[in-house]
Amino acid sequence: MPLFKTISVNSQTTVKIWKIEESYEALLQPLTLKPESLNRVLGMKSELHQRGFLSVRHLLREFGYTDQDLYYDTNGKPHLKDGKHISITHSFTFSGVIISDKEVGIDIEKQRDKIAVIAHKFVDFEFNYIQPTDDDYINRLTVIWGIKESLYKLFATPGMLFKTHFLVIPFMLKDGNTIAWIDYNHKKYRYQTAFLEFEGFTCAYVVP
Repeated sequence: MPLFKTISVNSQTTVKIWKIEESYEALLQPLTLKPESLNRVLGMKSELHQRGFLSVRHLLREFGYTDQDLYYDTNGKPHLKDGKHISITHSFTFSGVIISDKEVGIDIEKQRDKIAVIAHKFVDFEFNYIQPTDDDYINRLTVIWGIKESLYKLFATPGMLFKTHFLVIPFMLKDGNTIAWIDYNHKKYRYQTAFLEFEGFTCAYVVP
C-alpha cells in the first residue's frame, strides 16, 4: 500500500499523499464504489485519471472513510457526510487528501518548465519577488500556482481569478510555508500555507 507521506498539520488537520504505483485493476479490486463513482471512473478516457481517482478512494480509507462518505456540491467541491472539511488532488503519479475541522485546500503539481509560459495568467504581485532569471524560478512558480489552486478549491466560488483575487506573500523554497490572501468582493481573507517538494512534484496546502 504505497501511502507515501502523512503530515500532521495541526491537531485538527492531516494531509495524506499516495504514490500511484498500482495498476487500475489492483486499485479497483478492494474498493466498494457508489454507482455514480463507478460510472464516473468507467467513463474516464485516461487510465492515469482512473488510477488517480481510485487512489483518492484509497486515501479516504486511510482516514477511515469510504466512497459512500464523500459527496460533491453544485460547484464540484467535495464534502464529507460527517461535516469534516476535505480537499482532494491528483497529478500523474501522486494524489493527496487533506481533512480538517476547518475549510482547507490542497494541490499537487508536476514541476514543468511550461508553467513559465502561462505565468502571466496567474502571477501579478508575485513578480515583485520572482524573476525568470532566478535559478528556482520554475519551482517557486509551481508553489505559487499550487497555493492559488488550493485557495480556489477552499473558497469554491465561480468567477474568482488567480491573478486578480489571490496573493502569495514572498517566500523562499527552504521556508516551506508562507501567507496567502484572498481579496474578493471588498473583503480580505488570510490563510496559512505550506508546501513541499518530492520526486519532481510540488504539494501545497492552505488552512485558515
